[in-house]
Amino acid sequence: MARLARRDFARYEDILMRREETILRRDDAPLEVAVLVFDRANILSLAAAVDPLRAANRLAGRRIFAWRFVTPTDLPVHLTAGIDLPAAPLSGLDGAQLLVVVAGFDLARQATAAVRAGLRRIAATGATLAGIDGGPWILAEAGLLNGETATTHWEDIPTFAQRFPEVTVVTDRFRISGARMTCGGATPALDMMLHLIAVRHGAQLAERVAGVFIHDSPTDPSRPQSHLGADPRHSRLTAEAARLMAAHLDATLPVPEIARRLGVSPRTLETRFRSRLGTSPRAYYTGLRLAEALRLVTQTETPLIEVALATGFGSPAAFSRAFRAAHGLAPSALRRR
Repeated sequence: MARLARRDFARYEDILMRREETILRRDDAPLEVAVLVFDRANILSLAAAVDPLRAANRLAGRRIFAWRFVTPTDLPVHLTAGIDLPAAPLSGLDGAQLLVVVAGFDLARQATAAVRAGLRRIAATGATLAGIDGGPWILAEAGLLNGETATTHWEDIPTFAQRFPEVTVVTDRFRISGARMTCGGATPALDMMLHLIAVRHGAQLAERVAGVFIHDSPTDPSRPQSHLGADPRHSRLTAEAARLMAAHLDATLPVPEIARRLGVSPRTLETRFRSRLGTSPRAYYTGLRLAEALRLVTQTETPLIEVALATGFGSPAAFSRAFRAAHGLAPSALRRR
């Protein structure tokens, strides 16, 4: 197994050690962690938040992390894998040094006034707050990421940036900003927890924990989450163009502007897309926008007019026509079904 690069741990540890007001500093005392789990959270993201702490305890030979699970209300939460987590309401949480928020779908609906107040109450105690997968959205709804730099799952980044202009949004796998920790899905959550272990207990223990999970990629937090370009049909040029398109779904870029930014002619870009992907840059771009529209329509409660704007359509009528042509139903009909 390739070893995790110690220089990556050391470089980031230097940054975190300056933030002495947070838990992210060398400390051998047990860390008290609360994990707030929302309905329809991803079980893999939950495991990535907790299992590295369990492994660290085992390898350290003592309890260096203690955790408990909490839920938004006094009702159990139902995870996407079909597992129910018993209720232990947030209102009863009397404090924690680290509160980890794990969420998945229906984020706007689940960020209720009671949840927002509960999160602000815990933050006021000086706790560090972390968001995993959809967790950063919940934290942002509570105003707890205002003025910070943060990330979230790559699917939500465009709408997240539009919804929360007070947050500086990045595409990093994870980002630590003061007493806030945010990341994308399960694998970035594992990366983030390995950094927590490294900062508090040293890179050697973090490397051993990574070895337990046969996790051998360097935990560089600035690595982008983007999955675009992974298709083997992509060339380096088309992959870069795809990433640029994905970053501008709401305010779409003309194809000549994309070509200019990539240092090629529009004709070259057109030829490369057709030879590698069998389509034009314009059609590929429209496909990305309509795929994001499908996700927002079926997996969120975002108003349809906002879905249209978030995916670069200037009018509801134009959006509805394009959506129906791509997906067989109007967005309103598909959402009802």
